[in-house]
Amino acid sequence: MLTVLRNLFRPPKQKAGFVFSRPLVLLQSDDWGRVGLRDREGYEQLRAQGLRLGERPYDLYTLETADDVSAVASLLGRHHDSSGRPACMVMNACTANFDFARMRREDFARVILLPLAKGLPERWTRSGLLEAYRDGVEKGVLYPAPHGMTHCCPVAIANALAQAGERARLLKLLWDAETPYIYWRMPWVGYEYLNPEKPKAGFLSLRQQRDLVKKNCRNFSDLFGCPPVSTCAPGFRSNRDTHRAWSEDGICVVQNGTGNGLRGPHFDEFGLLHLYRTIDFEPSHRELEIDKYLEIAAVCFSRGIPMIVSVHSINFHSTVRDFRSATITGLDEFLSALEKKYPELLYVHDADLYRIVTEGTFESHAATVKVNVDRCEWGELARQEAF
Repeated sequence: MLTVLRNLFRPPKQKAGFVFSRPLVLLQSDDWGRVGLRDREGYEQLRAQGLRLGERPYDLYTLETADDVSAVASLLGRHHDSSGRPACMVMNACTANFDFARMRREDFARVILLPLAKGLPERWTRSGLLEAYRDGVEKGVLYPAPHGMTHCCPVAIANALAQAGERARLLKLLWDAETPYIYWRMPWVGYEYLNPEKPKAGFLSLRQQRDLVKKNCRNFSDLFGCPPVSTCAPGFRSNRDTHRAWSEDGICVVQNGTGNGLRGPHFDEFGLLHLYRTIDFEPSHRELEIDKYLEIAAVCFSRGIPMIVSVHSINFHSTVRDFRSATITGLDEFLSALEKKYPELLYVHDADLYRIVTEGTFESHAATVKVNVDRCEWGELARQEAF
């Protein structure tokens, strides 16, 4: 009976993953470039329309400023690994926003997109923001990757508009204030590749996903002047068709969330390298537990897997509520503690890790850094002592 129970609850067999000879630290951050609450003016407009904003942090999600980006870049530039390279954060950007001005002229009858490379919606002001992104990339402290185009599901939005009910009314109220949606208040907007409700519930078709991925990659290249290497699905919702579409457009690395336990990188059937985040670093939502994060890092490094920190862009916003200050202070403390405890650590980004797996080296300034890589069966990892 004991054997039967063990077999019943045993996780499905998975492919071998990769383990590494050096402590590797990655920072991954989502939602950059996606507009939300239009600062104080948008806040007051929506409050006047009866929305009780402030119940949850994402009521106050706005959009980073150039100063916010510069503060992040400055922090990362102050931290260096054993090779002398600065810390680097993968910046997953939404590559388009709603074109509210054009949508307003059509009485908000449909969604029209404005690529981020062409600027922000009409009433939004963020002087120097795109230049701040590119400056961080040039300095090697930001590594850009595409998230989705708008994060929400186009089919879900079209369904709500077609039904012409309360959901459509809420959408149009928000759009008039140049806010696309507030997810926790309306989870029926779904995620880019996933429609949560009927009609046509579930992941979008391969054809639809191919179209979205192709447009997203083109927007990204227009914004940053290079093709994407890594990506992160909005809400981490993707399926086999998503993976196929990514691989067809040249994506090499897929970022996954923290809900998978401590897992090392592995390749899928399309040759995509899957990475798994290990820590949610979200001071906008909860108190930071630096000691706990250090314990998790110790387990990761003892198993030879990278420690991948997840920190969403809201944590660096400052215009309506100052989330940025606590995040900068906490991240500074955490990185300092890691550097002190693990003087041999390496800060890498997704493309570096892909090269380490495929070639055993990556470039740090003018030097080539060698990292030994081995394969490890997941059953073997699972038997190792948990934290």
